[in-house]
Amino acid sequence: MFIKNEPHEGPIVIAEIGCNHKGSMELAKELLVSAALFCKVPAVKFQKRTNRELLSEEEYNAPHPNPMHSYGDTYGAHREYLELDVDQHQQLKEWCEELGLIYSSSVWDLTAAKEICGLEPTSVKIPSACNTKWHMLEWICAEYGGEIQVSLGMTTRAEEDELIAMFERHGRLKDLVLFSCTSGYPVAFEDVCLGEITRLRDTYAKSVKAVGFSGHHLGIAVDIAAITLGAELVERHFTLDRTFKGTDHAASLEPNGMRKLVRDVRNVSKAFGTKSSEILEVEAVQREKLKSGDS
Repeated sequence: MFIKNEPHEGPIVIAEIGCNHKGSMELAKELLVSAALFCKVPAVKFQKRTNRELLSEEEYNAPHPNPMHSYGDTYGAHREYLELDVDQHQQLKEWCEELGLIYSSSVWDLTAAKEICGLEPTSVKIPSACNTKWHMLEWICAEYGGEIQVSLGMTTRAEEDELIAMFERHGRLKDLVLFSCTSGYPVAFEDVCLGEITRLRDTYAKSVKAVGFSGHHLGIAVDIAAITLGAELVERHFTLDRTFKGTDHAASLEPNGMRKLVRDVRNVSKAFGTKSSEILEVEAVQREKLKSGDS
């Protein structure tokens, strides 16, 4: 898992920038500075796609399904506009290191996986849309030595079983972090299904590295519930302005929300313990002053 050093107490909060940088390195750096210095998150995540590899010619040349959020005349042009190349990701990683952030990225195809793994990040992320790309997963398991995070949105139990079996064949279960996730932007509260965290922990806690929660809901109350159920990582999309053009921004947290999430996760995680003695030191003074039995 991401190394837990002070002041990264309790579950790890990951600010998923994804493509919310809108194709701008200047905006990407502004997001990093805000995440590190204002929000105090320990980790951020971007994404890497090779659009000609991901999309058929028909998909590439089709119009964006939601034109008001498009950055190009076609879906392919839109995706290319938002894409950062591997040298830019190297720069992002260097900026992260300067700011004390852990850099990570989702990878959507084999070429992107090879490029990002070549940067030797602490972890790579497999998004829900790609967790059955077996050729890519096989390569990552065989060639990349770091932590492998996988989201389980829009995934059947049969696909989940096949995923676990593949990691077991490669001897990589102890490097695997599973994320409970519902793929929607944003997700209604009744579709968040926090019970999946409990199911994943009951089923895999002894065999995988960790279980996390990747949320696309509104607000931060759900994330606090997630850590009380045992989520060891919480991942939320991050933006400077939820009204920005682009489909991910509406399901993202702005800096004030991300800062409050980090604060609340750390504070709540401090409260998880049981009493170290029958009467805590803080109680002793109050007991002396307030508590009396029958005369």
